[in-house]
Amino acid sequence: MRIGELAQAAGTTAKTLRFYEERGLLPETGRTLSGYRDYTRGVLPRLDFIHRGQAAGFTLAQIKQVLDIRDDGHAPCTHVRDLLDQRLADLDAQIRSLTALRATIGDLRRRADVATDSHCRADSVCQYL
Repeated sequence: MRIGELAQAAGTTAKTLRFYEERGLLPETGRTLSGYRDYTRGVLPRLDFIHRGQAAGFTLAQIKQVLDIRDDGHAPCTHVRDLLDQRLADLDAQIRSLTALRATIGDLRRRADVATDSHCRADSVCQYL
């Protein structure tokens, strides 16, 4: 199947498929006599895995690591579990950071409720920050 057909079947674009191939996420494929890429339907599960990895927040480099392990004939499950553990830890850290930011913004907003515009100083951009 040509690149446009594969892109449509995978719900992506031909540009994305070329990018994946350049990055080593997709193996180089054969070419037709006229030079068009000629993919098999067998690449669809690989594209599905790439999309699921991105949806989980993995980088393309991490996804490539998993694919390389699989391409070497090994099960990547342990590596994927480690990546998931790291992703969870990263998300927990982001949540803590966002919770702290939310508290800071809430405090600033509460202080803005008690201040009045008449308290704005000429030498200050805004008293709320």
